[in-house]
Amino acid sequence: MIDQIIQLLYNALFFITPLIMAKSTSELFEFNKMLFIYAATILIAFFWLTKMVINKKIILKKTPLDIPIMVFFISQVISTIISIDRNTSIFGYYGRFNGGLLSIICYIILYYAFVSNVVNIEKLLKSIIVSSLLVILWAIPGHFGRDLTCLLFTGKFSNSCWDNTTLAFRPELRAFSTLGQPNWLGAYLAVGFFIGLYYLIKKVETRHALSQQIIASIYLFLNFSMILFSRSRSAIFAVIVGLILFISYFSFFIKTNLKKYLIILLFVTVIPIILFKTGENKVDKYLTIKTYQNFFTKQSSPPVKELPAPNTSQVSESFDIRKIVWEGAWKLALKYPLFGTGVETFAYSYNFVRPLSHNLTSEWDYVYNKAHNEYFNYLATTGFIGLGSYLLFIGIFIIYAIKKIKKDILSLSLFVGWLTILITNFFGFSTTTTQLFFYLIPAFIIMGNHQYTKTKKSEKVNTYQWLVIFVIAASTIYLLFSLAVYYIADVNYSYGLKYLKPKTLDYQKAASYFERALKLRKEPVYEDRFSGSLAYLSALAVFQKQDEPAKQIAVLADLYNRKNIQDYPKNVFYWKTRAKNMYYFYLVTNSENELLQGIDALKKARMLSPTDPKIPYLIALYSSMLFDISKNNLDKQNWQKLSLEEINKVVELKSNFREGYLLKGQLLKKYGSILEAKKIFEYILKNFNPRDSEVLKELQTL
Repeated sequence: MIDQIIQLLYNALFFITPLIMAKSTSELFEFNKMLFIYAATILIAFFWLTKMVINKKIILKKTPLDIPIMVFFISQVISTIISIDRNTSIFGYYGRFNGGLLSIICYIILYYAFVSNVVNIEKLLKSIIVSSLLVILWAIPGHFGRDLTCLLFTGKFSNSCWDNTTLAFRPELRAFSTLGQPNWLGAYLAVGFFIGLYYLIKKVETRHALSQQIIASIYLFLNFSMILFSRSRSAIFAVIVGLILFISYFSFFIKTNLKKYLIILLFVTVIPIILFKTGENKVDKYLTIKTYQNFFTKQSSPPVKELPAPNTSQVSESFDIRKIVWEGAWKLALKYPLFGTGVETFAYSYNFVRPLSHNLTSEWDYVYNKAHNEYFNYLATTGFIGLGSYLLFIGIFIIYAIKKIKKDILSLSLFVGWLTILITNFFGFSTTTTQLFFYLIPAFIIMGNHQYTKTKKSEKVNTYQWLVIFVIAASTIYLLFSLAVYYIADVNYSYGLKYLKPKTLDYQKAASYFERALKLRKEPVYEDRFSGSLAYLSALAVFQKQDEPAKQIAVLADLYNRKNIQDYPKNVFYWKTRAKNMYYFYLVTNSENELLQGIDALKKARMLSPTDPKIPYLIALYSSMLFDISKNNLDKQNWQKLSLEEINKVVELKSNFREGYLLKGQLLKKYGSILEAKKIFEYILKNFNPRDSEVLKELQTL
């Protein structure tokens, strides 16, 4: 009975995780998937421990990966202990969630629970195939402008519920289905492709009906087509490399029905490429009839060489941005070589070494919470030891798998599918779905032909055993209850964020929801948002002639912000919140002390993020305000000097920062340098937008 329940839970884990999502949470996809993995792990651990109690023995299988897993785990624990943000290292970056120490513990538990219990791999793989098929089918309508997620959550059978300002959320251009991002979908389906390939070969080798072989082929066709729809270059590349490895091994060691499989593989890969293209112009131009017509057609006159069209796009190439981020990750590794800055702390530590070239990209103001390369991410956040232990795990498993495969099609298919994760992780990072495969496919291969320990049927459970089971059950209920509380807290946090958006802006409602979230869970991110909302409300209360409540609200806002800074002094975002809060407090008190504290907070922030142009921008702005309210001429001169020095730093850090040049022109105008101000405004018109209404207005007032 227990074995059956564990089997069912593993089936549910692989079937439900890719599909689960919820509108009410702060993050539609990963948060809900991660919580489900936590819940499944808790339940699997409960039944596993119960089985041990009933059997009166420890059921824990030894595996070839025990040492590398232990070394890797110890490196992650040490990195968490010395982390610049221990809360993030334990629970993961809020918004990504996967990758924190807690998630690593879950994956390791799932690995050992799997190898130590009765789990039918064939049934599990069927769950994976069916789930991935549902993911594929869910995505297809979105490609044609009829997204099912929008229908489910808004009642509108269209793509209108997604933010069409970014390619990542335009399902008609790049499918992402229930995974949340095109590259995540591609990475997930790449693994599924080779599991599907195993089933195809199985149907052929065991001489199943032709209809079953056709169904398996159709799955592969749909799978690869959807990878093409995702336009995930890393996933397409991973599948192609995987197929080369698979076919090479098959042709040398297995050989049976090779021609038949090659024909099928050509059908399920080449035809989708011809029909749907790859998204790469350099490749796709060879997939059109016109290209070859032009090639074979004789021309009466030499072809006219066209000038290249001007590049009007302001969107930076993703690979160019990745190279910059990788450069930053490498610098972090050199600065924190042993155990890095702490598990999952890249969002904060990247700012320490952020390359200047990042300011010239279209994503200069994005928060990069991952290095967009799993290996660089481990290197930056857990150091050379953390990365080394991670690579040790990979290397030992590869050696084991190569020895194990022989003529085992299942092991070969699983292994190649697992290798695709290594490839996609080089250009991205792991998510909940791929991480399940990363940790459990090794378990699938290791336990392929092992004998399992079954629960004894005849043994009676004594009172002492029932007591132990009761304690385990109580602990399980507590953990599941904690997860439920975490979920409800995040729902309240999500509502709070909704009321900070321009269309639904209401700081009072936002603050009330953040407060509810905090009562359920003391999460620093909640405290930061709560502090910022309260600071704004304090300024609003002043405008409403409620001076005393304004001061009380300001004190509370400052209290939460100070607590975060005290607990996490190397988190640049909390220092930025303090600087912003001080502006609102200035509106409450009319005291220059608030602005002085704001500048001090910004200087602290600059120590943590020296290349961020927004920091000197705000220092220049605050200095300008202090110039206005200072009565002493010497003070005025000092604030004037500081504001000009800082605004010059802004445009040095980011030479294409229109807002920086605008403020510079405004400051020069304010301080009487009219000719210099005019030059700056004209520079903006020439290099940014000749019809900039704000700049034209400034010129008219000179």
